[in-house]
Amino acid sequence: MIFSSLFFICIFLPVTLILYYVVPRKLKNFILLIMSLIFYAWGEPVYILLMIFSIFFNYFSARSIAYYKDENKTGLKRTAFIFNLIVNLGLLCFFKYYGFAVENINSLFHLTIPIRSLALPIGISFYTFQTLSYVIDVFKGNVPVQKNVINFGAYISMFPQLIAGPIVRYADIEKQLTDRVLSFDKIAEGASWFIIGLSKKVLLANNVGMLYDAIFATDPSRAALTTWIGIIAYTFQIYFDFSGYSDMAIGLGKMLGFEFVQNFNYPYISTSVTEFWRRWHISLGTWFREYVYIPMGGNRVNAGRHILNIMVVWILTGFWHGAAWCFVLWGIYYGILLLLEKYVWGKVLAKIPRVFRHIYTILLFIFGWLIFTSTSLPSLWQNFASMFGILKNPFFNAETLFYLRNNGILLVVCGLCSTPLITKLFTKIASRKGAGFQIIGVIVYAAIFLLSMAYLVNATYNPFLYFRF
Repeated sequence: MIFSSLFFICIFLPVTLILYYVVPRKLKNFILLIMSLIFYAWGEPVYILLMIFSIFFNYFSARSIAYYKDENKTGLKRTAFIFNLIVNLGLLCFFKYYGFAVENINSLFHLTIPIRSLALPIGISFYTFQTLSYVIDVFKGNVPVQKNVINFGAYISMFPQLIAGPIVRYADIEKQLTDRVLSFDKIAEGASWFIIGLSKKVLLANNVGMLYDAIFATDPSRAALTTWIGIIAYTFQIYFDFSGYSDMAIGLGKMLGFEFVQNFNYPYISTSVTEFWRRWHISLGTWFREYVYIPMGGNRVNAGRHILNIMVVWILTGFWHGAAWCFVLWGIYYGILLLLEKYVWGKVLAKIPRVFRHIYTILLFIFGWLIFTSTSLPSLWQNFASMFGILKNPFFNAETLFYLRNNGILLVVCGLCSTPLITKLFTKIASRKGAGFQIIGVIVYAAIFLLSMAYLVNATYNPFLYFRF
């Protein structure tokens, strides 16, 4: 398993930062690379070889592509590029989709091919996409080839965002790898990002996740309102878990002198599905837009081809998240919704009062998370039927009241924290002139951090949702 949260925060991170700050500038990437490899090896002793292979293979592969480009050997450049894609995507597909493929082949052709259980390398989808962004941009001539293997290795294995994103495109931090600024203000800003992300994860996501687990562990014949409470709990859990990790990564990046792209921008305040996906997992959406959607022609094609482009991107997006048909269905679901907003009811939707557009969007992404969290198509149907009383289950019962009484405040707090209201209020107070307001800010952050740490000390529930990504 990966580092425990307490070990990471109390030992690994302080040691890493001290080493990183005391060494000369030219050695900082070396320290970052070594500590990132230690971080990965701690959780994946065997797969550290895969990480090292990925670093060296892609380093020399990109160097070859750049060399053939300089020598005007177009055919060899294209061959080296295609070989790189085959190896990178082949490794990703083997580790992530091997079991899924064999299982479906067995089912389709009534075979009994044995399925060997393979542990999924943590973060393989994230670092594979990062690597591909670099190789593709080198092939296109958008970025110069990285000639320093230490710098390149630090980029690929960088521990702050290695296991849960955001997906950092090489083009976005190419200059930062050799020229970045460290300052007390930036370190302090990074610490505040990290603390907020940590609190999202341990104080909100973990607690609301226990509610979701408790409800969905019961029979689908539970009361309809109980099922709604469960999926709403998961809606909050996945947001605060994922955005919490992203905020921690952004904060750690700032503490190391890097500026990572924002990955979430309050997606739950959206008034359309289109807007939702501009605010949710921004780095993944950017990756698919830059490296799949636009190369396929984007929206600069006829309507039929545009529909195809959208559906291909969203089927791939669903499949990226996991090897299961529910993920594929989830991608198809959003692809269709985006097309309907584009070609059918988008203009009508824009004229509807904002509050109704917001309700429309909330209901659609709640249904989306129901698809996403389902373990199989039959379980998806059972939970969907439970939500609407199709199983002849009651609308609510004593169990429903129990969950509302014990978790109502938590759900309200999650709802408020998924909007910018609290952030704007705190920022307004902290930005006021005077040492007193700055002290208040420090006290608030310290209190949040200590509360989060106290929770971690006593917590028995601290799931890592992104092991399968």
